[in-house]
Amino acid sequence: MTSTTTPATPATDRPEPPADRPAPTRRRRATVLTAVMAVALLVVCVLSAGIGAYDIPAGDVIGSAAHRIGLGGHALDRVAESVLWQVRAPRVVLALLVGASLGCAGALMQGVFGNPLAEPGVVGISSGAAAGAVGSIALGLSFFGNWTITACAFAAGLATVAVVYTLSRSGGRTEVVTLVLTGIAVNAFSGALIGLFVFLADNAQISQITFWQLGSLAQATWPKVLAVLPCAAAGLIVAPLFSRRLDLLALGERQARHLGVDVERLRLVLILVVALLTAAAVAVAGIISFIGLVVPHLLRMAAGPGHRFLVPGSALGGALVLAGADLAARTVAAPAELPLGVLTALVGSPFFFWLLRRTRGRQGGWA
Repeated sequence: MTSTTTPATPATDRPEPPADRPAPTRRRRATVLTAVMAVALLVVCVLSAGIGAYDIPAGDVIGSAAHRIGLGGHALDRVAESVLWQVRAPRVVLALLVGASLGCAGALMQGVFGNPLAEPGVVGISSGAAAGAVGSIALGLSFFGNWTITACAFAAGLATVAVVYTLSRSGGRTEVVTLVLTGIAVNAFSGALIGLFVFLADNAQISQITFWQLGSLAQATWPKVLAVLPCAAAGLIVAPLFSRRLDLLALGERQARHLGVDVERLRLVLILVVALLTAAAVAVAGIISFIGLVVPHLLRMAAGPGHRFLVPGSALGGALVLAGADLAARTVAAPAELPLGVLTALVGSPFFFWLLRRTRGRQGGWA
């Protein structure tokens, strides 16, 4: 009598997680959504470059840009060229870099912690990085020259994310309630540090510190764009490389390890990437919260949880949202300008309350 045995499944035949190979409908949604966001981003950039105290028609903005890159078009008069390329253009580019960094960092945080409530601002990373930047201003530090504020923001952001990661782990997983409570504590402590630095600062430094507390792109210049570009570009290029491993991690730590993922190393590397992206954004724009919470969650609801779309899509969506928010901040109360961080918090806070209630309701905590 011959016994039959089932051959072992080779490693190459292991089933992939659903997020890694989405259904055709989900792929189409992701493609359409990417195209819509890209077109919307171009429209917002043109409008943002043209609208202001000195209005420049959209056709002139496009014509001047085409002329600059050698695709025909036409040059504007001297004043319009100066306003467009020395005032508006660096602000638009900085909004794209900061928004993309915060959106991508939010998607990575949610993937690492395994819940939709994780975001650099909500769990205190942004305020921690801001405390580092404010401290370098108040104490007059200059050991890295123009890079001192960025370096201090990065170090403080890294320390903050390490504390949050350690304290929010319980029984081998991240507790949502612990994550939120840890964020509250870290935000409070960072706020106290910022208050202490304000007390120690002189009048000139206080005006700089106010900028970090409220969040703004009003001081955008090409040197600031070039200062943040290496950090933002490095994080945005590296982040999509971990999309597949984040999909495997979404199956659970044990399953991810069986499929060859070094979970702890993955978390450590992504925490460094999140700290880099957040520090880059905070170092030039101050505290701008909720971009990393709202954008990834909306994209996940629209096109599914696959990180191959979610990570780069969150960068694109974050750039779109922040460019639009900056345009609104400049025009809603013109000639005054609303603080950008205040505007994003006013819009993002209700969304966070809704998301928290929805998440707790699914867990049976709330009706």
